[in-house]
Order: sequence, then C-alpha cells, then structure tokens
Amino acid sequence: MPEPHRTEDDRRAKLDRLRTDGFEPFPHTFRGVRPVSDVHAAHDGLEPGEETDQSYRVAGRIAARRGHGKAAFIDLADRSGRLQLHARADILGEESFERLVSLDLGDLIGVDGTAFKSRRGELSLRITDWTLLAKSLLPPPEKFHGLEDVETRYRQRELDLIANEEVRELFIMRSRVIAAIRRFLDERGFLEVETPVLQPLYGGALSRPFTTHHNALDRDLYLRIATELYLKRLIVGGLERVYEMGKDFRNEGISHKHNPEFTMLEWYEAYADYEDGARLLEELVSHVAAEVGYSGPLRLAPPWRRVTLREAVREETGLDIIANRGDASALAAAAADRGIELDPDETWPKMVDSLLSKYVEPKLEQPTFVFDYPVELSPFAKAHRSEPGLVERWECFASGIEIANAFSELNDPDEQRARFEEQRRQTAAGDEETQPYDEDFVRALEHGMPPTSGVGLGIDRLVMVLTGRTSIREVVLFPAMRT
Repeated sequence: MPEPHRTEDDRRAKLDRLRTDGFEPFPHTFRGVRPVSDVHAAHDGLEPGEETDQSYRVAGRIAARRGHGKAAFIDLADRSGRLQLHARADILGEESFERLVSLDLGDLIGVDGTAFKSRRGELSLRITDWTLLAKSLLPPPEKFHGLEDVETRYRQRELDLIANEEVRELFIMRSRVIAAIRRFLDERGFLEVETPVLQPLYGGALSRPFTTHHNALDRDLYLRIATELYLKRLIVGGLERVYEMGKDFRNEGISHKHNPEFTMLEWYEAYADYEDGARLLEELVSHVAAEVGYSGPLRLAPPWRRVTLREAVREETGLDIIANRGDASALAAAAADRGIELDPDETWPKMVDSLLSKYVEPKLEQPTFVFDYPVELSPFAKAHRSEPGLVERWECFASGIEIANAFSELNDPDEQRARFEEQRRQTAAGDEETQPYDEDFVRALEHGMPPTSGVGLGIDRLVMVLTGRTSIREVVLFPAMRT
C-alpha cells in the first residue's frame, strides 16, 4: 500500500491533469439523480443475464473497482445503498473509459445507464455516460472495508458515514424517528413552538448550566438546561397543547448516557395529568417504533409496567426510603446495614436519586414507569392527591436507562414560591444542581395555569433504545470528545 502522503500526492497530480485536459473536477450541479434503491426496487427481480431499456441517473462515491481490458465493474455507493456499474470502452469511447477507470476510490461520480442483471445475478447499470462530480484528495477509510477506530469514528463522523453502511442507516433512522414524532403530535393538535436557547435565568431541571456573555447587553446568559418554564408560560397564555424539540445543554459529566448537548422533546397538555402523559408516551413510542420498523427485544405495545419509586427501590435494595424521609444520616446508616454505601455528604434527595440510578435503573430493561417521587426531588411537580409528601411525577426507563420524565404540573404560585425557597436552602447546603428562583415564572402562574401534564422525552436515548446502542455517542452525529 502506498504511503499516505504519496497517495495524496498522486490524487493531487490526477486533479492537476484533469484541469490541464480541460475537465472541471468540481462542477456546480448534476440534476435528476435517483437513489440507487429505486433501481433495486424496480429491477432486483430480473433473471441473470436479463437486459432492460430502462435508463437511470445515479450518483455517489466509487466504493470498489475491478476488471481489466476494455471492461470494468465499479461499485457506486449513495445513502440508500450500493449498485454495480458496468463500464465498456466500446460504449463510452476509449478516452472516456480510460479516464473513468483511472479515478480513485472515494471520487464522486454521476452516471447515466441502463439496468440489467449480470450473468452472475448482480443488478447493474450499463454506463452510457458519466461525469466527475468531486475529486477526492484523501483516500477513503480503509478502502470502504469498515472504519473501526472509535476515536476516529466519533471525531470524523463523515468518514464513519462513508465507511460504515450501518452507521448511515442508523442516522437515517434517527431522522425518521424525529419526523414520526412531529407527525404524531401535530395530528393530535399540538403546536410546535420555539423558546429561547439563551436565557437570563436557567431552570426546568436539576443541573448546572453553561454560562456565556452577551457583549451588547453586557450581561451573562445561560444556555438552557430545559424548555419547561417557557413552555408552561405558553400554557398560561392559552395555547393549551405545545411541544418543542431541540437542543438542551447541561454542564455535567460525560458518560455512555450523557452528552453536554442533547436533543429533548417536551410537550405540555392543558386539562391533563401525569397519567394522561404516560398513556400518550406509550402510544407515541409504540407508534414511532412501528413507523421505523423496530423489531428488537422490547415489548413496546401499551400498557407498560408501572411501579412506585418506593416499591422499586425496596425491591432492589430492601430499603424503605420513606421510612427515613428527609434524614440523610438515617438513610445512609440503613443502607450501610445492607452493604450499600451512600455518600455521607449528599443530601437526602441526592441519596434517593443515587439509589434509583445505581440499583434500580440498570435493572429496568423492558419499558417501565416509576411513579410518585418525594417532593424534594421534584420542585415543579404537583402534590400527590392521596400520598402526603409525594408528587405526581414519573420517570420512564427502558434498556436500563431513563428515557422520559413527566409531572402533573404544579400550578399553585404560592406553593411554587415555597418550592423555590426550599431549593435555595439546598443550594446553601452545598447542592450545585438546584433550581434558581424564577420570579417571572411565578408571576406567570399567578395569572392562572390550568391543570397540565408535562412530558420530556430524550430523543438521543430513544434512538439508543430503538437501535440497541449502549452509548449516546453512537447516536449523536458529533458528540463531545475529550481533547
């Protein structure tokens, strides 16, 4: 194999020769292109050796080349698949044929040709004309035999997409998932809206924000950690059913299920509660899975399993979190008696969250709703209508990760003020991931917000579940990477 710098030198020399010969290696357009999947759909049923007069225009990268003498076979790859091309000197002419077979792997070409089945049974296009669309000056990764180095795949996703067909299919599926979600909500009367990404006060989740500075205003702003508070202000304003799908940003650790920027869907529905939200989530995910042809091991048809947080923790650890309510020392001691180590510096809510994330979440393979959380973990959820000290909140888990979170939304402005004050006390106790006091939001609630269901669904994690991936970096085109 030539040295990499020699390969690049050779490709640049070919580029120079093309220009010297009067050929433009980077033309402006090539109209009328069909995906190669159209050719397969129309003609895969041909018998070996069968010819057609059906002409197609296709375009893509040269993925392989073989042959000798006055005929050659070229594999063309586009986003929909591969197609074999058959080039013959007696059809193209000697000069055109030689120029075509001298091209490099990775070069982009456009082709006109007629469909036929080779004697070996491979669907092909017999080339009648071709055009160079872009000269590739660097060799493709491992000659299209697959790119396996994880760092290269994530840092140079374009090479991953060129080399690995399954990666292209994954991200095409992701796009289809998003489109199906939008159709589902639009058809049910939800309005897609847009709220600020740069916010004067972050809120709507328990997380640290990214901070930036606006020069013209001479003030610090925050990249949003959630869309929740703005969307609920739209419910106050009477829009009644709204959703937003977009990027949120959280200044937290990177792991197999956390990326500092991620795609979140949040929807809010007036005159509904968290039970309504659970039913709608089941219906949405089941519908989307069917739309994209999901055939994995998860049972996505409703209804999904439901369990309370108290029951779920007790099943896996033997601990009754409510028996030690609010007392971090007592909970840590009870956990120690069962061989479970909790951080003694954490607050009681943090300890409960640690028990959930470490001992319960990884066990929840099939879709499961965990219902009814302590109020200390949920500053925006409505008080439970029958269980004092709890709120009407659920989280949904599948494949061992959280995919969604929902509340019967708190709409009592005085209670919301009290919850914000409690968050201030937790901040003073050393918790860095609390809710700042948002007076504008409380004032909006004072105008009156109807009973409302709010649901947040992580799009990246949903795609992980539907594709069987275990790392969020597999389903984000350009994930954050350490230098």
